[in-house]
Amino acid sequence: MAVHPGASVLVVDDDVAIGTVLLSLLRQDGISAKFVASGEEALRMLAAEPFELVLTDLRMPGIDGLALLKELRRRGDDVPVILLTAHGTVPVAVEAMKAGAADFMTKPFERDEVLFTVRKTLTCASRASSLPPELPVEATLLGRSSPMRECEALVQKAAQSVATVLLRGESGTGKEVAARAIHARSPRAQGSFVVVNCGALPDQLLESELFGYEKGAFTGAVTRKPGRVALAQGGTLFLDEIGDVSTAVQVKLLRLLQEKEYQPLGSTRTERADVRFVAATHRDLEALVEQGAFREDLYYRLSVIPIRMPPLRERPEDVVELATVFCQRLGRDNGRPGLRLSQGALDRLVAQQWPGNVRELQNAIERLVVFANQSEIQAEDVERELERTPRRRLGPSSAREPQARVPASDEAPSGQAADGASLADRVDAVQRQAVLDALDRAQHNRTKAARLLGISRRTLYNRLAELELLGQA
Repeated sequence: MAVHPGASVLVVDDDVAIGTVLLSLLRQDGISAKFVASGEEALRMLAAEPFELVLTDLRMPGIDGLALLKELRRRGDDVPVILLTAHGTVPVAVEAMKAGAADFMTKPFERDEVLFTVRKTLTCASRASSLPPELPVEATLLGRSSPMRECEALVQKAAQSVATVLLRGESGTGKEVAARAIHARSPRAQGSFVVVNCGALPDQLLESELFGYEKGAFTGAVTRKPGRVALAQGGTLFLDEIGDVSTAVQVKLLRLLQEKEYQPLGSTRTERADVRFVAATHRDLEALVEQGAFREDLYYRLSVIPIRMPPLRERPEDVVELATVFCQRLGRDNGRPGLRLSQGALDRLVAQQWPGNVRELQNAIERLVVFANQSEIQAEDVERELERTPRRRLGPSSAREPQARVPASDEAPSGQAADGASLADRVDAVQRQAVLDALDRAQHNRTKAARLLGISRRTLYNRLAELELLGQA
């Protein structure tokens, strides 16, 4: 039985025989797969339909695997990419990871290794797709409010040390941005910044990702492979969502942080870790410690330099700067340079509560940029976008709980709009227009349209089918 039924994978290899073998392996496992023989064909295929994963050869004429990966990232396409290479060295792995590769495999490969790596990557991608998109990869903390000045000062001091940093805060407050800022300002800035999402992987996969493994360590391990700790040598390892790690893995993390030592899976030799650790969590670690779900010794080892990222409701004066910078960046990225926010639009954004913090504000600005009809975004544009976007809305008088509302006597019954159309029909109409607008802005490039809408390619494809728009897209 397939672990990821219905998942779609694009196989790219100039060797038709190898491509055919990979295609057969994936299909036997219940994974939908297609094959193309060049990087150029892959780019055309990815623009035409959604895929959950790209499995590509590294060495190809024309656009090779690494160039394909870089071009996808330049276009804003975040589809996971696995590189297949006969040059399985750590430098190649480091270059691939820096460029944004999800993983790599070496030739010759075994069936179990291919399926293990593909399943692991699809597992990470499927869990990550349910989360809001991350902020742009920038090592710049925005905001001049008192809480952010204090945070900036702590980041600056922490960067100059080698001590472990624990970033605390709600989702969307910019913990990864702070982690990148610490790395960029540190003496290790020339080394790699390697991210491990601890909450996205089960124990065995997390251990293999962190520590690497030896040939024969488990089914599918047909060659030795370095882990993220090895890839981060001389640089920084960012342990995101550290509060979601199981107690079994916590023991090994404690040794890694305390002794700077670890053992790859299936190995008896001890490796040294020349790595600076930065961790982040939105969980209440103190409560987890009291419940016995998080080791107290690991908590103290992580919390050498704790830095709290303030939520946006504690620094509303930063909204103007954040919105302005996001409008400039996203306008440039979406072909709308010079687009700006009017004072009325800024006032409306400041008055709005943002329970999703900076990430939610950024997403709202991107939608405003995409759907803007003039060179200046007005207050009514903001109001219209807030009204038609499903979100957890908070009134200006409350930071946490929406106020109950009693319908007026002449309002339509629940689920029925005042003009006779059902609420579902009106929502569909708004979503239909939003999808069509995004497709038009993206010149019917579905990958770009999905990015403009802030959804995955698969979600866009499903929505097109539900709205009976496939023929128009």
